[in-house]
Amino acid sequence: MATVISPVADVCRSAKRAARALAGLDTTVKDAALEAIAAGLEQREDEILAANERDMQAGLQDQIGEALLDRLRLDSARIAGIARAVLQIAALPDPVGEVIDGRRLPNGLDLRKVRVPLGVVAVVYEARPNVTIDATALCLKSGNAIVLRGSSAASHSNATLARIAAESAVAAGLPEGCVNLLGGGREELAELATQKDSVDLIIPRGGEGLKEALQAVATVPVIYAASGNCHVYVDASAPLEQAEAIVLNAKTQRPGVCNAAETLLIHEAIAPEFVPRVLRSLAAAGVALRADERTRALADGPLRSASNGPAPAPALALEAAGEEDWATEYLALTLAVRVVDSLEQAIEHIARYGSGHSEAIVTRDTLAARAFQLGVDAACVYVNASTRFTDGGEFGMGAEIGNSTQKLHARGPIGLRELCTTKYLVEGDGHVRA
Repeated sequence: MATVISPVADVCRSAKRAARALAGLDTTVKDAALEAIAAGLEQREDEILAANERDMQAGLQDQIGEALLDRLRLDSARIAGIARAVLQIAALPDPVGEVIDGRRLPNGLDLRKVRVPLGVVAVVYEARPNVTIDATALCLKSGNAIVLRGSSAASHSNATLARIAAESAVAAGLPEGCVNLLGGGREELAELATQKDSVDLIIPRGGEGLKEALQAVATVPVIYAASGNCHVYVDASAPLEQAEAIVLNAKTQRPGVCNAAETLLIHEAIAPEFVPRVLRSLAAAGVALRADERTRALADGPLRSASNGPAPAPALALEAAGEEDWATEYLALTLAVRVVDSLEQAIEHIARYGSGHSEAIVTRDTLAARAFQLGVDAACVYVNASTRFTDGGEFGMGAEIGNSTQKLHARGPIGLRELCTTKYLVEGDGHVRA
């Protein structure tokens, strides 16, 4: 089932055998398995919460920080949400067998390009037990076997969730070995990354350290669902109330996730009015601010009051932003702030420091919006919306394994179609090539 098995190669070979059987299963069988997983999560909630409590206590003892504890924490509402996501994935169209292109060639051959499963997908992730189920559901629905490798911080939660998923799926008709969980440290990770005869793709979901560890050793193809150094740029024509709401949501709604904003860029034309306003709101929300010189000079400027006119702003505690702040994914209530001369300078800043994840502009100017969309190189580019929407569930995918910041095969949220490759099916009637 989903118990920790050694060596790594045995687990991967078992998954490969399961993948061959999964590839030919009917959609109804896969959907029934997902429904069984969702039911198992709800029925065994107490078991999941007990395991998660062990991880939470260890995390508190190890002082892993509030952002990681928030990622790690499960409760009844979150378990119900995970189960709902599984059912949403079950309700989505099956990508396997979908005809992407089809035509009759001049020589009479009938050609179809169709989606097929990748085979065995390994997902490596840190301190987010919900990924155990999200990734499993997406892989099984798309006809792939999965090898899970979570972090030690969530070891008890992951083991329980993977066991429930494996037992439920097999009982519903899926092959043994369709869901696998690995333990161990860096040596086991390196071994997994070299199982090119059994594993078809690795998706790491974590920080730059995980990405670098895999880059150093991987011989299996990798799609990096890595860091999110995301920006919100407030343009000269931005409606300030809307801009303030978007900035606050992008930074504070859930700061420990990869689609949270890490840097705020403000056009100089609106900076005298917007800087004190937005910084006061951010500070009130508990955000630590790292600001450039121009921002610090404006931070204590007058605040407009509808009834009393200009009023002095309370002094704000601002740290001077250094070069490292622009390049940092804080994953916490910390935000870097810079005033820029123009839209072009904002795009240049994002090109230099952004990670290609999610970027947003707030503007009333359609030409500026279009220039931002064309000029910013990222998986997701927003106009007048928070970066927090970069998510498979929000995009109608049911869930996601991660958000790819690469450009080949998959970019953006990795859902069902991104877990497929293609095959050409060619039919003839005794055709031979002259």
